[in-house]
Amino acid sequence: MTYSLQGSSITLAEELPDQDLFPLIAEHTTHLSDDILAVQNENSQGYMPLRAWLQSEWQQHKGIEVDVNQILLTTGTEQGMEWLTRVYVDQGDTVLVENPTSPSILELLRMRGATIIPIDGDAQGVLLHTLEESIKTTTPKFLFVTPNFTNPTGVIWSIERRAQVLDLCRRHHVLIVEDDTYGDLYFDEATDPLSFSKRYPSLFTLDGHEVGGQVLYLGSFNKTVAPELRTGWVVGNRKLIELMSAGMPMADCQSNALNQRLLYQLLVSTTFDWRNHIALVRHEYNIRLELMKNMLKKPVWRDARYELPSGGMFIWIKLPEGLRSEALLKCSIRKGVDFCPGGLCCVDKGEGSDRIRLNFTQPRRDELIQGMHLIGEAVSEFTARS
Repeated sequence: MTYSLQGSSITLAEELPDQDLFPLIAEHTTHLSDDILAVQNENSQGYMPLRAWLQSEWQQHKGIEVDVNQILLTTGTEQGMEWLTRVYVDQGDTVLVENPTSPSILELLRMRGATIIPIDGDAQGVLLHTLEESIKTTTPKFLFVTPNFTNPTGVIWSIERRAQVLDLCRRHHVLIVEDDTYGDLYFDEATDPLSFSKRYPSLFTLDGHEVGGQVLYLGSFNKTVAPELRTGWVVGNRKLIELMSAGMPMADCQSNALNQRLLYQLLVSTTFDWRNHIALVRHEYNIRLELMKNMLKKPVWRDARYELPSGGMFIWIKLPEGLRSEALLKCSIRKGVDFCPGGLCCVDKGEGSDRIRLNFTQPRRDELIQGMHLIGEAVSEFTARS
């Protein structure tokens, strides 16, 4: 279901960061007009210096060693998933997904004609018994999960659940597609990146990153460094990476070469420190989460249920009894604010009709407060009738 956002000036709906927090690329990069290679077709796996930078930084930043030929550059998580499904999923094939999950991923899988099976979770991660039953009763092509700050719930999986899910999928030969888009957006400022990665290792790391045979890892710069350059990456088994890159349309493999070069120049620039930048982004997003928490303490939200995340971009809220997200959204849009109705995040759209997803990273502080105030007004109008 789609909604017209005409008249909506504040959005808490998107899977986006606040672009005002990100650097002006021109201030940190040199002009590319003299680089004749910048207008030539890039290697189908992407700009080699950027892939080599990722290889080096992964080892230092996350303690992961990979071969540069295991890295495929994309425009982001969705394009990585699109390339995977083109070469790996046929009409009617079964795909398991953490439920709820990203609306854009669900839409992509539906467009591919996949049979989508939801795997519910708890505060530790996806439920093992549900996952095992689904694996045994279907023949899934892969399991799609987001262990670090799941979209939309904000859950961060325990290391025990990560190991258990990996072991189960390994025993049944099920590929895991791990989306780590939000993995750098944790709000414990006392924790350095390497410590966080050791406390919450990726499934790819646990699998044995020299081969990466059981896990395909998806990462992105779009939420952390340069949203406007639209660059992400996929890391996995070399044969699968080669299969995905070989299946890319020619238009795709040409479209992002300049962006990849600009991003590389930004990352190696002496005037830009990407780690300090991400730390500043985390600090600001934590402030915005606190603002949203304070707004949720207001009486209008007293019957709502939610868990505050320790990172990521979203709060997943169960609305007061009897209130439906679609009706609330229509009322909120009339007031000038929108959000993501829970049904768009669920395999069964009816399942999320009493839930909403609020993004606290894209709206500025004043917009966030005003947006929450307007949604609160809409909630009041409904609860006053009951």
